[in-house]
Amino acid sequence: MRLVLQLVARLLVIVALCLGAATIWATIDAYRSVDRATQASAERVSQSLEALYWRELLLRSNRMREQLLPAPDWRTIETMGLIAPGICVQFEPAGAFEKPLCGQSKGIGKAPPRWFAATVQMVLGDHATVERPISARAATAGTVRAIADPDAAIALAWQHILDNIHVALLMALAIALLASLAIAHTLAPAHSIVSALRRMADGEYRTPLPRVRSMELAMIGRAVSDLGDRLALAEEERTVLTRRLLEIRNDERRTLARELHDEFGQNLTAILAFANTIEASAGDKYAAGTEIAQDARMISQATRRIMACLRDTLNRLRHPPAEELGLEASLVDLVDSWRSRTAQPMIQLDLQGDLADISGTVAATAYRVAQECLTNALRHSSAREIVLRIERRTGSENALLVRVEDDGGGDAAKVAQSAGFGLTGVSERVTALGGSLSIARASRGLSVAATIPLAA
Repeated sequence: MRLVLQLVARLLVIVALCLGAATIWATIDAYRSVDRATQASAERVSQSLEALYWRELLLRSNRMREQLLPAPDWRTIETMGLIAPGICVQFEPAGAFEKPLCGQSKGIGKAPPRWFAATVQMVLGDHATVERPISARAATAGTVRAIADPDAAIALAWQHILDNIHVALLMALAIALLASLAIAHTLAPAHSIVSALRRMADGEYRTPLPRVRSMELAMIGRAVSDLGDRLALAEEERTVLTRRLLEIRNDERRTLARELHDEFGQNLTAILAFANTIEASAGDKYAAGTEIAQDARMISQATRRIMACLRDTLNRLRHPPAEELGLEASLVDLVDSWRSRTAQPMIQLDLQGDLADISGTVAATAYRVAQECLTNALRHSSAREIVLRIERRTGSENALLVRVEDDGGGDAAKVAQSAGFGLTGVSERVTALGGSLSIARASRGLSVAATIPLAA
C-alpha cells in the first residue's frame, strides 16, 4: 500500500475518532445545558415574583401575608417568557389544582431515537430540580421550583447534537481533504527518490535528485545520493580490478600455452618419433603384422590425437584471432570452422555496420562472446538454425552489439541461473569494459546478447 494512502487512512481514522469525541462532548454539553437553563429559569422567575410579591404587599397592606400566597397573577405571558423551552416552573406553596407553568416545547426539534434517549438517560441520569426562594428577607414569601421536562430535554439535546454534528462533519471532511492534499504534496519528492533508486538498481548510480524542502526527505535524498556515489566508485574500482584480473589471466594463459607447447609438444613429438622408429624396426626384424609393430602404431595414433587436442587447447589459450585477423575476418573464420564440422544446425552470420576499425580488447571480447555462445548453442540445444548477429551502433550509443539466437527452445531463467564458467567469463569481460550481457527468451529459443561500448 502506498505511503500516501496509509497516511490518509490514518488521518481519516484520527478524524473519525475526533468526530466521535466531539459527538460525545456535544451530547454531554447539550444535556448539561438543560440544567443550566433550569437554573436560569428558576432565577428569572424568582426575581420576577419577588418584585410582584413586594408590590402586592405594599398595595394591600391590610391583607394577611398568607392571603398573598400564591402571588396573584403570576401565571402570565411575561412569566412564561422567562422560562426556557422544556422547563417547568411551579410556585410553592402551590394552590389547589395548580399545575406547573412550562415553557414552550413544541417545535424544538425532532423526536430522538429510542436508543439515544435510553443511552443518555442511563449514562447521564435525570436532571436535578432547582429551587429558589422568592425573597431572601421574607422566608414566608414562597419558593420557585424548576425542573426539566425529560422528553423535551432529550429532544433539545438531540437537536443540539444534530446542529453541531453537521458543522463538525463538514469541518472533518474539509480537514481530511486539505490534509490529504498537503500530505500528497509533501511526499511527492518520495517518487523521485524511488525512481532514483530504481535507476541505481539498473546501474545508473550517479542520479541527481531535486531539492526537497522536507528535512526528513532531504536527508533520505542525500543518503541516496551518497550511496549512489559510493556504488559508482565501487563499480569503477571493480571495473579496474576486473580488467587487471583479465590481464593477469591472459598473461597466465599465454604462459601456460608456452609451457604446454615447449614441454608437452616436444615430449609428444619425441614419443611419436620413438613409436615410428619402433614400428619401422619391428617391421624390418619381424613380420609387418607383429604385435610390437601394432602396439607402436597404436602409440603413434594416440600421440597424434593428443597432439591434436593440444593444438586446440593452445588455440584457445592464445590470443583470439580477432587481435590478429580483425573482428570481421575472425568471425567469418569462426563460423566457417563450425560449418565444416557439422551440417546441422545451419549457422548464419549477419554483420551490420563498419567493423573494420574495431580492434584490441573490444574485438577480442566480441569474438570470445560469439565463440562461447555458438559453442553453447551447438552443444546444449537441439537447434536447427543459429543466427550470429554483429551490429555496430553509432550515435549516442556508440556500442557493439553481439547477439546469438537459436530455435532450440530452453528456459532463459534457468540458463541465466545455471550459467557455467564460459558465460561467467564472457560476462566478466563484457562488464569490465562497461557493457552488459543478457539472456532472454527468443521467438523459438534463446537469445544471448552482449552490448560492448566502443569507447572502452
